[in-house]
Amino acid sequence: MKREDFKNTKTIKGKRLSRSFFVRPDKDKTYGERSVKIAESLIGKFVVRRIGRKKIFGRIVEVEVYAGPKDRAAHSFGGKVTPRNKVMYQRGGHAYVYLVYGMHWQMNLVTGNEGEPQCVLLRALEVPEGGRIASGPGKLCRYLRLNKSFHGEDVTSSRRLWLEDRGEKIDLKDIVRAKRIGIDYAGPYWSSRRWRFYLKDSPAVSRR
Repeated sequence: MKREDFKNTKTIKGKRLSRSFFVRPDKDKTYGERSVKIAESLIGKFVVRRIGRKKIFGRIVEVEVYAGPKDRAAHSFGGKVTPRNKVMYQRGGHAYVYLVYGMHWQMNLVTGNEGEPQCVLLRALEVPEGGRIASGPGKLCRYLRLNKSFHGEDVTSSRRLWLEDRGEKIDLKDIVRAKRIGIDYAGPYWSSRRWRFYLKDSPAVSRR
């Protein structure tokens, strides 16, 4: 989306994504496939952050799936529950926000039913300012001014953070599937899963 196009999106009354977007029937029994479908459909949606009377927003162009207890790259691998990851066990639509390297916040969206700890990591946004200032999960959170206080936020009802559908239709042929980034520790099988999705022609994608 070109920078000038964002001027038009400001006047569009987007439809907030409801619980049913994040909690879906498990029609395909392939492991992780439900979250894969949600991840694909997140491309082109908008994240909106309210700060007082001001709104900051961006168009999602890159995400990654983390598929729960079997996925060695997921924080819920093995079914473990910790004070940090217990949000993942809530119903889909909650934000899982955590700190990496002691300095960068990252935000995931829970995508499972209650007790099924799957999530999608938001990796990059296109923003009205243009460029790559929200390219990568740390920069994305910095742009949206997210921190620990958003851990557990219900984005289906929150007044300060939510997602919107602004009517854009993304063709699946324009979404690239690739390996996830920085998870070699998970072993060859899980690190080779093509569970990263990005919009083919977006300049804001963190890595191609």
